Parts: sequence; C-alpha cells; structure tokens
Amino acid sequence: MNFQELGERLGLDEDEYRELVELFVETGSVDFERLRTSVQNQDTEQIVKSAHTLSGAAGNLGLMEIHKLAKQIENSARDNRLEGLDEVTGQLKIRMDQVSAVVAG
Repeated sequence: MNFQELGERLGLDEDEYRELVELFVETGSVDFERLRTSVQNQDTEQIVKSAHTLSGAAGNLGLMEIHKLAKQIENSARDNRLEGLDEVTGQLKIRMDQVSAVVAG
C-alpha cells in the first residue's frame, strides 16, 4: 500500500493520508464488528447501515477493495439476499486486517 500515491490522489501528503487511514482502521473496526454481528443475526437493516458506512469511508480513502466488498454486502442486504454474506464478510475482514497491518507497520 503506497500511502504517498494514495494521498496524492486525494490532494494530501503522505502523513495526512496515513492519519486518515489510521482513523479509518480505528473506527472501521467498530463498524466491522457491528456488521459481523448483524450478519450473524440476519439484521438486514443494520447490515445495510454498517456496510454503507464502511463502503463510503473506504471509497473516500481510495481503499477500493474494501469499498467494493462492503458495497457488495450492502447491495445484497438491500435486496434481502443474506445467503453467502458470511463468506464476503470474511473477505472484508481479511482486507481490513491487511490495511491495519500496514498502518501498524
């Protein structure tokens, strides 16, 4: 993950971008746990909310793999298609953990 390149796309320097990603990791972990719980409970409304929050934040930061996975979860829940969301949520967790590891670096 190239913080300098991703930051430049947003008009930020590397340090500013890194701070935003660190904030995303902190708040995103809470949103992700809320998402995971709502998927387990098949709480469609909360799945949509949590996935939308993650998708938007990741998209704004250019973290497109996280954005796409969260958007997929959001759209599936909106269409009341909950089957298979455990698997996609697992993929999302892997991507979130990767970003967290880079930030912790």
